[in-house]
Amino acid sequence: MWRYSSWISILTCLSLSFFHASCDEDPLLGSARVVFQTNYGDIEFGFYPDVAPKTVEHIFRLVRLGCYNTNHFFRVDKGFVAQVADVVYGRSAPLNDKQREHGEKTIVGEFSKVKHVRGILSMGRHSDPNSGGSSFSMLLGDAPHLDGEYAIFGKVTKGDETLRKLEELPTRREGIFVMPKERITILSSYYYDTEAESCEQEISTLKRRLAATAMEVERQRMKCLP
Repeated sequence: MWRYSSWISILTCLSLSFFHASCDEDPLLGSARVVFQTNYGDIEFGFYPDVAPKTVEHIFRLVRLGCYNTNHFFRVDKGFVAQVADVVYGRSAPLNDKQREHGEKTIVGEFSKVKHVRGILSMGRHSDPNSGGSSFSMLLGDAPHLDGEYAIFGKVTKGDETLRKLEELPTRREGIFVMPKERITILSSYYYDTEAESCEQEISTLKRRLAATAMEVERQRMKCLP
């Protein structure tokens, strides 16, 4: 006959197994997708709204306002991270008032148990855990030392070949940062919903609109040059 302690041991093991299995599962992606069109190819990513809802809302608002257009990746550390610059300082085109208002906002740190592995999106910040703004990293490899220290809010869904191109670019070291020797520009960005009935038509329309917008932004930028 089984003793009471034996049943407790079995139940404990089952509970721990379920817990570890749950922890190992990927968080659910929302239906929204964002595409950064760079001069080295496109990168698409999705969000984890159940993991970092405030961060997701913040970044998606910046995307919808076009804040990342003409911005760049200021850091590419092979096997570690490709980091997008803060939109306030990283764009080649000036921000309008609405873009600057949201670009200067910071977000509370939403730290989780999700692991930093290749493809994960992780918020940049200063020493203050609640200082995340618009700069974020796309992981180029596993980085367990970042787990629980930086807010994870999504992952790359397409464009790993583009990230691999970025990893092969010549770099220079500046302090703790490994930086590309040439500018990796986010020419434009667009977003779509994977649950939309006419996704392909929607994407095609957005691409045409953004191409026109990018041309207009460049014209305005040239006007501002001395």
